[in-house]
Amino acid sequence: MNKKPYAKPFVILNIALGAGIIAFCAYRLETPQLDVRFLVLFLLMVFVGARLVIHIPTIKSEITVNDSFVFLTMLFCGGEAAILVAAAAGVCSSLRVTKKIQVHLFNASMMACSTFLTVITLRKFLGPIENLAKLNVSATFVGAIALMAMVQYLSNSGLATLYTGCKLNQPFWSTWRTCYLWSSVTYLVGASAAFAIAKLISLIGFYGAIATTPIIAIVYLTYKTYLKNVEVSLTQAENAQKHAAILQESEERFRSAFDYAAIGMALVSQEGHWLQVNRSLCNIIGYSEEELLSTDIQSVTHPDDLTDLLVQQSRLKQEIIPGYQTEQRYIHKRGHEVWTQLSVSRVRDPETHSLRFIFQIQDITDRKRAEERLVHDAFHDGLTGLPNRALFIDHLKLAMARRRKQEYALFSVLFLDLDRFKVVNDSLGHLVGDQLLIAVASKLQTCLRPGDTIARLGGDEFTVLLEDIKSNSEAVYIAERIQRELALAFELDGRTVFASASIGIAPSTTGYERPEEILRDADTAMYYAKSRGGNRHEVFDKSMHVRAVKLMQMQTDLREAIDRNELVVEYQPIVSLETFRIMGFEALVRWRHPEHGLISPGQFIPIAEDTGLIIPIGQWILRQACVQLRQWQNLYPAEPRLTMSVNLSGKQFAEPDLIEGIERVLAETKLDPRSLWLEITESVVVENVEAASEICKRLRRLGVGLSIDDFGTGYSSLSSLHSFPISTLKIDGSFVSRMNGDNENTEIIRTIMSLAGNLSMEVIAEGVETLEQVTKLRTLGCEKGQGYFFSRSLAARDAENLLIETAPLGPIPEYSDMTSERQIVLAGRSF
Repeated sequence: MNKKPYAKPFVILNIALGAGIIAFCAYRLETPQLDVRFLVLFLLMVFVGARLVIHIPTIKSEITVNDSFVFLTMLFCGGEAAILVAAAAGVCSSLRVTKKIQVHLFNASMMACSTFLTVITLRKFLGPIENLAKLNVSATFVGAIALMAMVQYLSNSGLATLYTGCKLNQPFWSTWRTCYLWSSVTYLVGASAAFAIAKLISLIGFYGAIATTPIIAIVYLTYKTYLKNVEVSLTQAENAQKHAAILQESEERFRSAFDYAAIGMALVSQEGHWLQVNRSLCNIIGYSEEELLSTDIQSVTHPDDLTDLLVQQSRLKQEIIPGYQTEQRYIHKRGHEVWTQLSVSRVRDPETHSLRFIFQIQDITDRKRAEERLVHDAFHDGLTGLPNRALFIDHLKLAMARRRKQEYALFSVLFLDLDRFKVVNDSLGHLVGDQLLIAVASKLQTCLRPGDTIARLGGDEFTVLLEDIKSNSEAVYIAERIQRELALAFELDGRTVFASASIGIAPSTTGYERPEEILRDADTAMYYAKSRGGNRHEVFDKSMHVRAVKLMQMQTDLREAIDRNELVVEYQPIVSLETFRIMGFEALVRWRHPEHGLISPGQFIPIAEDTGLIIPIGQWILRQACVQLRQWQNLYPAEPRLTMSVNLSGKQFAEPDLIEGIERVLAETKLDPRSLWLEITESVVVENVEAASEICKRLRRLGVGLSIDDFGTGYSSLSSLHSFPISTLKIDGSFVSRMNGDNENTEIIRTIMSLAGNLSMEVIAEGVETLEQVTKLRTLGCEKGQGYFFSRSLAARDAENLLIETAPLGPIPEYSDMTSERQIVLAGRSF
């Protein structure tokens, strides 16, 4: 309930009631009551009583003489006169603290009301008040004092409580107990003093009592001085007690903080003895408090850190430094080292003034291990645990520095790359691939000497630094040993896997200034070994670098060749061995370099495949071939229609949008899909049988014919050949060129013909160069062939002339060079 709205009405009511009481008393006041005693008491109250206040030490109250003057007036002049004096006392008391008229009126009214209640009560229970001063000291006398004081106190404090509670919106009981409970003492003292003075006046007379005023004043001043001294003493005692409590609390707080601190803390003497240790320190180094207090800091400090500790402690004792921080190792009770962050400061014992040291010790072992792990991970491969490129380069720099200082400090760098590692990843998964890399790393370590460095640069590439070798042949010997070890089978996840590596060797005798140079040359030698079939090693010589530079230049030129229209498509006819009629053509790309002339496909196609340029080149070839075939079909219609064979490389075959690209070219050129034959090699098929089979089926559903190029030279399984929708097998020219009677090559061709017949496939013989070969092939049942016996690959105009010569069907059309059309899609392999 909100009491604030009642505060103002209460004040008004109190003032009105007090005014009524004052008027009533003034009306009933009789003239005899206004004698000299009343006047003296009134003047003393106004000029002396309102100013004399005695504070009671340790009690939230004070004694005012006003109360005594009101009670004296009540005893000598009656209740009505006392009420008027009380009202005047209220005004005089409020004048000390405020000038507000409302406050003066309220205080005067409150005093008048409380005194009125006291007068009525005394008259009710004790009769006329003037007779109370004549009572002898007895129970009635004491009761009168108590009744006068308590009624005045309860009525006065009650009215004040009602006002304060309403104004502050607080409960009345807690307001009275907090603000006015102790004020009862002042009323008891005032009533007692009034009765004592009244008793004195009854004995020696009013004027005699007035004569004792100086004595009373001296007693008052003496007592007030005494109370001030008591108050000062009590204040000092209280302050001292508070200070002692604060010190004790501070000491307990420090002790608690010391004992239960999360970090180790200790107090150490100048000599290094443990004086005090906390629980955390005991936990950090594994000793109990008793064990530590019986030893010193030197006995648990790591030997390697002891010298630095003693130096710092000496500087601290000499006051050269105020304190220090350092990383310190301690020996745990179990024997292992504990890394800590140590902070030491200097203090003085407050009693003996002897020098002491405060040790703050934080366990940072986990952080140091994490830092060491981060440093290790920064310089080591996460999979194999071998050093990485950064650490290998550092070791290589040191080896080169030693080489510069000592002429005979020979070393070599081996660069290893696993052969066909991608096949393992694609067929068995990356988990098995990772296991293979780990196993290879382990096996490589067994092949090397303790001082050699082996690193994994990434992927399936490893490098080895062979230091302090006697000759370059020692590096070759180690490379051979590595290849012998890698030739052994690896058992991985229940599978037997075989691996081999191409190794490049770069000896320090070549002369190098920077580690990147020798690493580059070792890499070059490795690629040279890989280009020669892999599973071998090659020692770097400067001619390899020249070849590498030429290869890099060729890569750059090949990128520009597409934009500069340097690539052209030539067409080699595919001929019926029975009628010698041209049945179709195979599109073959050629590169006419502006500086180097005609570059063989065997030189630039592998580069195109490695760099990914085979994709745009192949797309351009496919479009050129389809446009040209469509033009020839329109000009020289025949049955069956001319066909065009275009080679697909492995990268093209793996393109996700292969089918969509072919569909787009066929739609743009309006070529019948049955006229297009795509040639793939056996290796493309066997790399991923399931995926290859699905792609072949989609191509066949499109209507495109499929041929296996260079059949017989790859690794295709004859048992799985029937699962591919292949239309044609192309016999590799190496078998055709070596046909002689009924030798082995002839039998191979016979077997291929038999296989094709059983699978309802056509056969085209490549590399036909003699009439004897044509005759033999016809005898074996081969229907088609291509080769120099019929024609080499021809430019579009020459191929068209050949068509006219073999089957003239009309006027020769104006030839339009279409090599200017550049598009993107697929390409061939054996161009």
